[in-house]
Formats: sequence, structure tokens, C-alpha cells
Amino acid sequence: MAADNAALLAAARLGDEQAWNALVAEYSSLVWSIARSFRLDTADAHDATQMTWLRLVENLDRIKDPERLAGWLATTTRRECLQMLRRSGRERPTDEEVLLHVPDAAPPVDTALLLDERDAALWRAFRRIGERCQRLLRVLMASPPPSYQEVSAALEMAVGTIGPTRQRCLEQLRRGIMADDSLPAQLRGDLA
Repeated sequence: MAADNAALLAAARLGDEQAWNALVAEYSSLVWSIARSFRLDTADAHDATQMTWLRLVENLDRIKDPERLAGWLATTTRRECLQMLRRSGRERPTDEEVLLHVPDAAPPVDTALLLDERDAALWRAFRRIGERCQRLLRVLMASPPPSYQEVSAALEMAVGTIGPTRQRCLEQLRRGIMADDSLPAQLRGDLA
């Protein structure tokens, strides 16, 4: 995706609407899930999401490492959500000092890199599973999770088949991760 990101970012800088739409399509679920993880109401989550995309537009020329676009978007979304919470005067999920506190024993320098590799491997494996499994897992990962009746209605599946299908889909995903030779063995074990 890094090569795609580089091409899409370059085209978006030049005003290519299709490139911009492709970036939004690729990362909108990531941005939205982070916004919703802050337990913002739907309107505030939409505002934080839109501000994240606006920040990307404002910083298109500053993105030097397209490989790290997902991380940049995640960080920007978190910052926008914290801003939203500050502006609204609502309680924060945790004290900001706790969020920004760096423990005395800092994690190893390569922790972020390993997490990025793990996440990339997970998304590669996710894109290789069937469309039906992708749709099911995306619906089930919503926050708050929908009831099986809602899933049944949305995906036109019998309620009794959702759980077994979910298990098969997760197994396909696990096998895809285990088969990813680009992922260090230690991370494959963490994901299995």
C-alpha cells in the first residue's frame, strides 16, 4: 500500500479527486473507529473525522513518508477527538496527564515499528479473505457492536449462521496472517 499511498498522495496534491476519494475509502474505517473509540456522540465523531481529513488536506505537502500515512491519520484523529472533548467540556475517558505520561521504563524503540508491521499484516490478510467475511467482520467490529438481529438484517444472513460464519472468517484471517512470510515470527505468534 505504501507505493499506492505515495502515488495517491502525489495525485491528491495536484487536485486529483479520484486519488483523494481512494485515500478516504482506504482509511475512513480506521479514522471513524478511532473517533468512535473516544465515545463521542455521532455528530462529534463526524466532526472529528472531518477535521482529520481537513488536516490531511492542509498537510498533503508535508507527508514525507507515505508508508506511515495510517499512523499519521490515527494520531491526528486522536488529537482531534481530544480537542473535541476539551471544547465540549465533557469528561475525558481518562485524565490527559495519564494519556501523555511517559513511563520511566519506556518501551523498546522498535515497538511502534513492530505494531505497524503487525497492523499492516493484519490488513493484508483481511484484504485476502472473501468479501462476505470482510463485510461480516466490519459490521461486527462496529462500536457499539450490533445485535445478531441487526447483523442478520444488514447482511441478509440467518441469525444462526452468524457465529459459525464469524469463526470461519476469523480462522481464514488467522491462516492468512500465519502464511505472511514478511511478518517476523514473534509477531505471527502474537497475532495467532
